[in-house]
Amino acid sequence: MVMVKDLTQLTVADLWKGVKDEEDWWGDINERGLAMLKIIMESSLEEELLEQLQASRYRRTELRKGYRNGYYERTLYSRFGVIKALRVPRAREACESEILPSYRRRHKEVDDMVRNMFLAGVSTRRVGEILCCIGGDRISAQTVSRITKSLDREVACYHRRFLDDKYLYLFFDGIVLKVKGALKVQKRPVLTAYGITEDGKREIIDFRQSTSESESQWEAFLNNLFNRGLLGSRCKLVVTDGCAGLHRALETVYPYIARQRCWVHKLRNVATRPRRRDQEECLAGARLIYLANNKREAVKAFRDWEEKWSSLYPEAINCIEKDLDELLSFMDCPAAHRIKVRTTNAIERSFREVRRRTRTMSCFTNSASVDRIIFGVVSHLNNSWKEKLLIEFTQLY
Repeated sequence: MVMVKDLTQLTVADLWKGVKDEEDWWGDINERGLAMLKIIMESSLEEELLEQLQASRYRRTELRKGYRNGYYERTLYSRFGVIKALRVPRAREACESEILPSYRRRHKEVDDMVRNMFLAGVSTRRVGEILCCIGGDRISAQTVSRITKSLDREVACYHRRFLDDKYLYLFFDGIVLKVKGALKVQKRPVLTAYGITEDGKREIIDFRQSTSESESQWEAFLNNLFNRGLLGSRCKLVVTDGCAGLHRALETVYPYIARQRCWVHKLRNVATRPRRRDQEECLAGARLIYLANNKREAVKAFRDWEEKWSSLYPEAINCIEKDLDELLSFMDCPAAHRIKVRTTNAIERSFREVRRRTRTMSCFTNSASVDRIIFGVVSHLNNSWKEKLLIEFTQLY
C-alpha cells in the first residue's frame, strides 16, 4: 500500500508535480468554472421567471400572471469565458429579465474590457483577437466598433465639461487626419489645446475638428475654451508653432498673454536658406541664441550670428529677426521651465501617439470615428500623466 504524505509535509514542488503532469489542468479548471456558472445562471433565470409568473409548472392559481413558453438557447460572452447553449426560459407574454436582458450577448464587464482596450490604443481587430485568446471565442471588429460607439456620449461630455483656469502654460497646435467625405477623402485639421499647471501636471485640455487652421476656426475653438472657464488668468505664456491664423485668433481671445514661438519650427525654416555645406554651422550658431542664460546674452548671440551670416544668407537672418521678441519670451520664465516651453515638443509628443494609433488606418470613415479614436488616445495619455509630474515644475513660479 502506497503511503500518502501528510499535507502539512508537502512542499510546493510536491503540490505542483501533479499539476505539471496534467497538460490540460488549467483548461479543465476553466471549463468546470464555466459549467458551474452556466448552472447558476440557468437556475437564477428559472427562479426569476417563477417570481414573475407567480406560479410553478402546471399549477393553476388565481395569482398566476402568465404562462411559460419553453426555452431558447443563447451564447453569452462573460468575463470568465464563453457560455454556450445557455437555456433561457421564456413566457408567452414578454417578461424582461434583469439577469439577462433581451438581446444581451455580453456581460457589461466584457463591454467595459473592450472599451478599455480600445482606449489604451488597441485596434478594433486586435481587440477581437485578444479576447479570442482569453475567452475562446472571437468578437468581430464590427462588434467592437458597435461597442465603442457608446463612447460618443463620453466624447460629448468631454467637449462640454467645465474647465478649471489652472494652467501656467498653454500650448496650441493642430494635427491633420484624413476623413472620408461624400465625394472624396478630405484632410481635416484637429485643433488641440495642451496645458501644464503650476505643480507640473500635464493635460490635453480639448480638441476639435475643423475645416482649416484659419483665424475663424482657431477663434471659434479658443472662444469655446474661454466660455467654458479657461480664462487664462494664471497663464504666463502661450506656446505656438507660428500659425498666422492662430496668432490672429489669440489677439482676439487671449490678447494679454505673452506668446512664445516654437524654436524647432523656426529653425526648420532657417535650415532651408543656407547652402548644404553651411547648413549645420549656420544652425549651430542660431541655437546659441536660445541656449543663452538671459535675454541680454541671447540678443548678443543673435548679433554675433547676424554679423557672420548676414552677407551670405540675409533671408535666414530675417527669418529669426522679425520674430525675435516672441522667440525669447520664454526667457522670462524660471530657468528650470525654459526647456519645456521654448518649443511645442510637449504637444507634438502627444500627436506622435495619435499617429501611432492611426498609422494602420488609411483614412477615417466619418468625423465621429475621428473623435472616438482621438478621445481614446487623449484619455489614455491624461490618465497616465495623473501621477507623473514634470520634475522641472515642482518648484513655485
